[in-house]
Amino acid sequence: MINRYDIVVVGGGHAGCEAAAAAANLGSQVLLISMDLTKLAQMSCNPAIGGVGKGQIVREIDAIGGYTGKVTDLTTIHFRMLNTSKGAAMWSPRAQCDRMMFSVEWRKQLEKIDNLFLLQDEVIKLDISRNKVKGVFTKSGNYFETQAIVLTNGTFLNGLIHIGKTSFEGGRIGELPSKGLSDQLREIGFEVGRMKTGTPARIDGRSVDFSKLIEQKTDQKGKFSFNKEVKTLLNQKSCFIAHTNKYVHEELKKGFSDSPLFSGTIKGVGPRYCPSIEDKVHTFWQKESHQLFLEPDGDSTYEMYLNGFSSSLPIDIQTNALKLIEGFENVRILRPGYAIEYDYFQPTQLTHTLESKIVPYLYFAGQINGTTGYEEAAGQGIIAGINAHLKVHGKQELVIKRDVGYIGVMIDDLVTKGVDEPYRVFTSRAEFRILIRQDNADERFTPLGYSIGLVSEEEFSRFNHKYRKIVELTTLLTTLSVEPNDINPYLKSINSSMITQRKKLKDILLRPEISLKHMIVFNASLESKLIYIDEDEIIENAEIKIKYQGYIEKEKIFATKYDKFEHITINPEFDYSRFESLSTEARQKLSKIKPRTIGEAQRIPGVSPSDINVLLVYFGR
Repeated sequence: MINRYDIVVVGGGHAGCEAAAAAANLGSQVLLISMDLTKLAQMSCNPAIGGVGKGQIVREIDAIGGYTGKVTDLTTIHFRMLNTSKGAAMWSPRAQCDRMMFSVEWRKQLEKIDNLFLLQDEVIKLDISRNKVKGVFTKSGNYFETQAIVLTNGTFLNGLIHIGKTSFEGGRIGELPSKGLSDQLREIGFEVGRMKTGTPARIDGRSVDFSKLIEQKTDQKGKFSFNKEVKTLLNQKSCFIAHTNKYVHEELKKGFSDSPLFSGTIKGVGPRYCPSIEDKVHTFWQKESHQLFLEPDGDSTYEMYLNGFSSSLPIDIQTNALKLIEGFENVRILRPGYAIEYDYFQPTQLTHTLESKIVPYLYFAGQINGTTGYEEAAGQGIIAGINAHLKVHGKQELVIKRDVGYIGVMIDDLVTKGVDEPYRVFTSRAEFRILIRQDNADERFTPLGYSIGLVSEEEFSRFNHKYRKIVELTTLLTTLSVEPNDINPYLKSINSSMITQRKKLKDILLRPEISLKHMIVFNASLESKLIYIDEDEIIENAEIKIKYQGYIEKEKIFATKYDKFEHITINPEFDYSRFESLSTEARQKLSKIKPRTIGEAQRIPGVSPSDINVLLVYFGR
């Protein structure tokens, strides 16, 4: 066995798989060590990818040369574009996947990469000498020398599972935790904390009366990857909406005294935006009903996932409460819900490349940084993998700025603000969300991926061809005028004001009720002029650029002003105690986080505008 690699990736979850694939595809010799190679990129919780903010991250990963979007498309069994009733900046793709096939497909993709090697083992100790990474020790007695390490341990570090009064060690139910690394890193000087997450019971779909539920059908045309050749071969399935009621809540309350959440057994902080059902009933006591989503687990299984019913209550309470939900009267449980506590490392200890500030060449990605969600983990993983490769080979590091992508928003939030609860991405976290939409992720990330060598010539050529068409269509729509007789029948059909004189198409498109695609289909003469534009994504992208042009230009101006502070650098080792004019809180926060620019310092909680002015006087002169 080879015992020396450029990079060792610890953990085979979503972060680990993206990190290993990116580094190996860029040319590094990479070893991916996972405790179970049959569960690479395992969907531990819901079998879905995407959602509000999350879907944008997956499209960015795909555009820069990652795999999550492609694997999702290959294993999709249900797709929806969320928030289509709102503006384009809010549109977010989401897909249900075949849970088992998702992991199988990820392994297929990884095994195609020549420089990537897989090993089933457990890393129990890092070889760090004089604050320098040297290698890793494994449980089976192996030692691997390496130049860089990417830690992506997920929920496995000292994992503890809770079901009612029962607690036992585990990284996931049925799997052992990982021990040793947390203690070693704590001794080196890393800040270690505890967090909690949970998952619902898995349901036997044959025991559910679907006639009592609300069906949600799939959008057949939706996908994540910009590569049109990547398509699912699986059957499409519906999701279903159910609701709790006051009787369900009363049954759940019977288990509160045995709940590890309320008894103090669970010490870690849980996710605010994905609380357990008992937490929702307790916190929102005035609500008589909570919405639930029953989602298929795969194409060839009757197992289903009840989204919104995460719980760590005793099994009998979970079962009794479920049977009081309409449609679930005869429900059978395949696996109970449970909560899990695990160690994480405060991400303010990292730079924007996800490299540790304490130990060079040591990178952290995924839930180990206090985040929640496959998408957030994968987004961190690909950036950590890219930067580990770039650093090992002496190349310039890659930092994604906030106005470039949601990946940049997430990483900047993590390293400047830190976390006190599991972090998840939302569109509301992005101040430039008109610029970083899901539809233009390739416009923002594909040239970047090509410049570092992660996007192939063929993919880049396909990207350039697409955007030439978008420019052509946008130019045509801006210059082309239509007569009242040509457009009024369409306007009348959608109850939009008809025109009395010749008008440019651009001006008509600015109306919120107008759809370019529908207008083209409705109008034969217009269709003949735009016949060479036959792709929905090109039509959609051009329409968005025209409809939101004013907002886009304003955000670009704001981003330029915002960016000027990113170019005023600060020595990370600067002694802030010298400045008595800084507030005490600012001195403490700046000394701890060690920002590298005024822009970073500006986003640290507790650093006021007056503190920034003090820094500007010194560093900006």
